[in-house]
Amino acid sequence: MREHALQNAIRNALAGNCLAFRANVGQAWTGECTRLPNGDLLIRNPRPFTTGLPPGFSDLFGLVPVVITPDMVGGRFARFFALEIKTPTGRVQPRQEAFLRAVNDNGGLSGVARSADDALAIIQGAHKGK
Repeated sequence: MREHALQNAIRNALAGNCLAFRANVGQAWTGECTRLPNGDLLIRNPRPFTTGLPPGFSDLFGLVPVVITPDMVGGRFARFFALEIKTPTGRVQPRQEAFLRAVNDNGGLSGVARSADDALAIIQGAHKGK
């Protein structure tokens, strides 16, 4: 299964267990735009720009609801999670590892998900008080 298909399967498996978002990024060009007679667009003085999230940001992220015990007021709060989606042979890049570490170090849940079961296990850490 390719990474895109795996990510869609994981998003479907997570439905109802959390509030998940897919991280979208991209690159484009900006500058002085002129429409040519044939319909093409000419960009003079082009400058590249990127959109989206910082390098290494995980593929999926979101919130997992956690019930606080009665001695902790009994309210609910959301816990941030980040999932780096990889195929069984996919490699995690150093910036991705650093981002996952930062999420965990700051009280969130994160990990590498190579299957829907992996993803559920990572986010269910919140339900077990981890």
